[in-house]
Amino acid sequence: MKFRPLHDRVVIRRLTAEEKSKGGIIIPDTVQEKPQEGEVVAVGPGAFNDAGVVTPLQVKAGDRVLFGKWSGNEVKIDGEELLIMKESDLMGVIEGAAAVRDKAA
Repeated sequence: MKFRPLHDRVVIRRLTAEEKSKGGIIIPDTVQEKPQEGEVVAVGPGAFNDAGVVTPLQVKAGDRVLFGKWSGNEVKIDGEELLIMKESDLMGVIEGAAAVRDKAA
């Protein structure tokens, strides 16, 4: 990808939604909600504080994050749908989620 976000913005790839409910019922695409969990693809250098010093971001590429349902702007870069949002729109980093999901599969 040849895109570098500016300031305190992050680029996020939404994780795919579950296609089955917990009871095993297949959910059609038209009814599925967009997932609020994603993977950070790229981050900007940070935001300037009042003193003019760059404050680095707390997330890095590869982090799994949780964000609001209506957060960010959807864009298409290199044919892939991504979200661009400010770091302050993120709710938090999901720790150890990849290991838990891999064991469950």
